[in-house]
Amino acid sequence: MRDAYHEELDSIGESLVEMARLVGSAIGRATTAMLDADLKLAESVIAADQKVDDLQHDLEARAIALLARQQPVATDLRIVVTSLRMSADLERSGDLAQHVAKLARLRFPDTAVPRDLHATILEMGQLAQRLMAKAAEVIITKDVDLALQLEQDDDEMDLLHRTLFQHLMDDRWKHGIETAVDVTLLGRYYERFADHAVSVAKRVVYLVTGEHADELQAADAPVEGA
Repeated sequence: MRDAYHEELDSIGESLVEMARLVGSAIGRATTAMLDADLKLAESVIAADQKVDDLQHDLEARAIALLARQQPVATDLRIVVTSLRMSADLERSGDLAQHVAKLARLRFPDTAVPRDLHATILEMGQLAQRLMAKAAEVIITKDVDLALQLEQDDDEMDLLHRTLFQHLMDDRWKHGIETAVDVTLLGRYYERFADHAVSVAKRVVYLVTGEHADELQAADAPVEGA
């Protein structure tokens, strides 16, 4: 009975990794669809989000069944509850990738991104994909140091997000209000996607240590004047 129980816990972890890999791929493909005005690719990203939703629903059902049957305590309870929260982060990440693809579809055969911002959006898409790949690795390895590093990596996304706004606020902006709204939304989608990847990593820290990532980082910070 206990062997089956721990196999189920392992299976929940495997589902989280699959979700992370799916949404990481989705944000990369959605970015390509946006920049290349590729309607077929955009449609495939939109349709594929159902797989992520199905995985989350299945994971939730299995986790709730475990809670009901086994009534886990201590570490096992932390695994189940944290896994549920991670699955929610990953499902929202999939929605954000789908939003990018839907915007690509909406503006087809044009693109929502002006040529002078293609490089920035491409970089944001690639960074979002890397962050989620690292989050998947953290789920697999339970590497606390790697998980904590993700928040530092996210600073790069924040910088790119600010770069977009600098373009939007520039007096030389010549692409009109509709494009400004599109670019603002895109920037927000990528920023939130990265935030969810960081959130997943932080939840792994809690799963492993029983402490929140912010508490660990505060404890490790140098004391001023020391």
